[in-house]
Amino acid sequence: MSRQQRAEIDAMVRQPRPEGPRSVEELRAGFRAMMGKMIVPAGIRTRTATLGDRPALLVEPADTAKAGTILYFHGGSYVVGSPETALSLTGNLVTRTRSRAFSLEYRLAPEYPFPAAIEDGLSAYRALLDSGEDSSAIAFAGDSAGGGLTVTTCLAARDAGLPMPAAIVAFSPGLDMTRTGGTMDTKAGVDPFFTREGLENTGAMYLAGQDPHQPLLSPATLADLTGFPPMLLQAGTNEILLDDSTRMATRAREAGVDVILDITADVPHVFQAFAGVLDEADEALDRAALFLGQHIRARGAARTSAG
Repeated sequence: MSRQQRAEIDAMVRQPRPEGPRSVEELRAGFRAMMGKMIVPAGIRTRTATLGDRPALLVEPADTAKAGTILYFHGGSYVVGSPETALSLTGNLVTRTRSRAFSLEYRLAPEYPFPAAIEDGLSAYRALLDSGEDSSAIAFAGDSAGGGLTVTTCLAARDAGLPMPAAIVAFSPGLDMTRTGGTMDTKAGVDPFFTREGLENTGAMYLAGQDPHQPLLSPATLADLTGFPPMLLQAGTNEILLDDSTRMATRAREAGVDVILDITADVPHVFQAFAGVLDEADEALDRAALFLGQHIRARGAARTSAG
């Protein structure tokens, strides 16, 4: 356990922030600046792509890639962030799995509130399937709000009659827009990033007046997960969204879904982004890559075994 590293990370992210509400433009610029400090691993190459009708960033190993595709959803409370701000995460998954990743530039609130992001995720998944990729070779992964999209996009895909992806990996996912998890209160002050007030501010932008009591907004408490693929949920004990993961794991288990709840002590929200600085981040990404490798099948393997 890297006690000193964890203390240094906590001190760094607790730096004073501007007083009062900030504009959407200021929120986006601040998030871009913070994530720009994360270490992007060597050994990847990137290029722009399109999935459905949305831009995406294709991240590939610089050398030979293994079969399989990760459809990645970046974090940012559905209001901020981009494939570029998540590059430390997608890059580390790609270098560890040797699979390619498409990081989707889904539409953001408040310009495009719920359910725009889910519609874009579903369209991107459909585009991968239409390109000839087998569902057994595709995994969903994401962080924070993007972790929520791994689940809600899967719900939308199932309801649309599409085959399920091979697996879901969610880093500190946001899975309850009702904000009723116990850690919303018990971790207040412990969480160096979030407050209830801050989440309610960005949440209102995404909700745009919609009732949060529906499965596509609060799957940790309301979704039917029947038929879902295996799930890996990673979170830290220093985050107010911790119970989003713990309740989702319970819900998955009760629905007969294979689920791993992977909790790391004394680390903040999406601690995996600190790979290269925090030992626990690298170890968590190793576990995520192992999980993906166990579930992503080679292209065509499912067809071969079935026929």
